[in-house]
Amino acid sequence: MQPTLDIPILDDLDQPKQVSVTVDGKLQVYLETYGCQMNVSDSEIVAAVLRENGYGLTHDLDAADVVLINTCAIRENAEQKVRRRLAELRSQKKKHNPDLKLGVLGCMAERLREKLLDQEKLVDLVVGPDAYRDLPNLLSAATDTGQAAVNVLLSREETYEDIKPVRYDTNGVSAFVSIMRGCDNMCSFCVVPFTRGRERSRPVVSILDECKSLVESGFKEVTVLGQNVNSYRDEKEGANVDFAELLYRISLISPDLRIRYSTSHPKDCSDALLHVHAERDNVCNYIHLPVQHGNTDMLHRMKRTYSREHYLDLVERARKIVPGVSFSTDIIAGFCDETEEEHQDTLSLMELVRYDHAYMFMYSERPDTYAARKFVDNVPEDLKKRRLNDIIQLQSGISLEKNQAEIGKEHIVLVEGTSRRSEDQLSGRTDTNKMTVFNRVDFSKGDYVKVRVTDCTSATLIAEPIGLV
Repeated sequence: MQPTLDIPILDDLDQPKQVSVTVDGKLQVYLETYGCQMNVSDSEIVAAVLRENGYGLTHDLDAADVVLINTCAIRENAEQKVRRRLAELRSQKKKHNPDLKLGVLGCMAERLREKLLDQEKLVDLVVGPDAYRDLPNLLSAATDTGQAAVNVLLSREETYEDIKPVRYDTNGVSAFVSIMRGCDNMCSFCVVPFTRGRERSRPVVSILDECKSLVESGFKEVTVLGQNVNSYRDEKEGANVDFAELLYRISLISPDLRIRYSTSHPKDCSDALLHVHAERDNVCNYIHLPVQHGNTDMLHRMKRTYSREHYLDLVERARKIVPGVSFSTDIIAGFCDETEEEHQDTLSLMELVRYDHAYMFMYSERPDTYAARKFVDNVPEDLKKRRLNDIIQLQSGISLEKNQAEIGKEHIVLVEGTSRRSEDQLSGRTDTNKMTVFNRVDFSKGDYVKVRVTDCTSATLIAEPIGLV
């Protein structure tokens, strides 16, 4: 499993990830996850709640008594894919298993509860992202009464700090650790504040305990998660720990533990955080820094609270403080009222920053957002597609050039598993988050291996192994 608009996942946001462990239980639950890293992390919390209450988890759909779909509402395409999946499962239920219970979890659950339950009658269960503790009660109610069960209340306190996630379908090397929930930024295009609620941080002690437990279980890398990790602050009991301090403390747990994070909002990315990158070898020199657009007026319409100049200055400071740091970003094509000149500003910013990787999307209007209420989605679809293609083509060329510049250089790669293309090759990522493949030799998953880059594509480094580190 690999690692949204604001929190990217390294494969397609619209592709489901499935539970791959089976536990004896009174009912077997098949859990399918769509969307971002936060959704994957949430599914691990759901799995823990279910297991604690005697439910089983199965990867066999035909063996399931309950099917739960953990959903994403960031993009319309992802939402429509989930709706088609639910219609398909509803049809299978009618034909083959009338007693099967279908449930929707997460962002779509909160936003579309009325349609899913009453209008389209697609599901038996609707559970919002802050109501996972109530899931066993809701399942029991739906099973015992045959009536739909729902809890989509958002909380200003819930962080699931005391729940130890079930790391299903993991590679045993990398894990996600959620440090906060919700978002207060209210970007005009983003639905997250409406589906995940207000921002709240998890206590630092529980985060450190989870990371220590992962190290003891053999994990070598954690990615700490939040809609805006830079806003993290634990002020309870006088802790007064901000994100830079939290990252520093995690880095002290073990020198063999790599630390990554997502997502970093440009308005809050501090010099103190950059100095943690520079000072701590196991804090990876990679920052996902969503810009969304390259024009200051457009950034103002998006309510991003920074200018083009501020963003470029931040990138310059980061490269001075952290030599060799790599950047990825999010970019939206065709936001409301976008002119051709504004689009060209995005392309020119990309040329200036030269991102190693980018997550690139056409604008998709989401209900309840500021943009949906105040602006008109008035850029024609064909123009959106053309501008997105401009962005993709430019970034593909830059990514290839950046990777070609790595040829001949040496990197330390954490082995995550076998290459998708060959059992004779291993794959893993460099400190700067570049996927790398090399011959297996006698290395194993979880090893740190020094490699020398010999070739590349725009997405992958090809290397020869030198030896264990």
